[in-house]
Amino acid sequence: MTFAPDLTVGPDLTVIQHDEDVDLDRFAEWLAPARLTVVRAWAGDQLPADPAAVGAGLVVLGGHMNALADDVAPWLPATRALLAACVAAGTPTLGICLGAQLLAVACGGRLQVAAPPGREAGVARIHWRPEAAGDPVLGALVGPARPRSTPLPSMHADAVVGLPPRAAWLGSSDMYPYQAFRIGSAWGVQFHPEASARTLQAWAAQYDDVDAAAVRAEYAAAEPEIAAAGRAIAEGFAAVAAGSVR
Repeated sequence: MTFAPDLTVGPDLTVIQHDEDVDLDRFAEWLAPARLTVVRAWAGDQLPADPAAVGAGLVVLGGHMNALADDVAPWLPATRALLAACVAAGTPTLGICLGAQLLAVACGGRLQVAAPPGREAGVARIHWRPEAAGDPVLGALVGPARPRSTPLPSMHADAVVGLPPRAAWLGSSDMYPYQAFRIGSAWGVQFHPEASARTLQAWAAQYDDVDAAAVRAEYAAAEPEIAAAGRAIAEGFAAVAAGSVR
């Protein structure tokens, strides 16, 4: 007797949230049917101690602090340690913006706070490198029948300036080179595939160096492409975590 897998039950994923207004946003829907445990680090929730406690995968979201601001966010050392441990254990991991920077630093990469190019705000066109073709998370956006770049939301002033040893470089933008990378079982993306128009607009309003009206217009112009790409990334990562892609 054989049994068909229950496709309505997704993997258990742990999500680390660093700020109240930097949440899963559209990923809450797009990761379904994954079962999500959100650790609200900003509110004092305790982080998992090791990879065995995160379930099938780990998602580390963005935040307004920098990846080295341990005095501002005292949970960051534990987050970096957990990221390094997940890479060592082969646990599927996705770091977004601050999460990508924490991943890079945890694995031996280099970060620059307030990088000289300035804040990358609005919609960045991500140029995919050949290494991204066939990637289980980002590969759906890359191929001979697809554009060589994809518009995706962005809001950051710090940047990875050196990838970790053995990391695969997957994507860049005109402003910052290290927009996407993979190290073993972990992916880092500097952009925000989860961000809705409302969320990106709310972030833009917090910074004096951002033209909020321009951000709104850029998102509106590219919204169908942004949504399709964000969904593809979420679904690709959920499939990796579920064990259907390796």
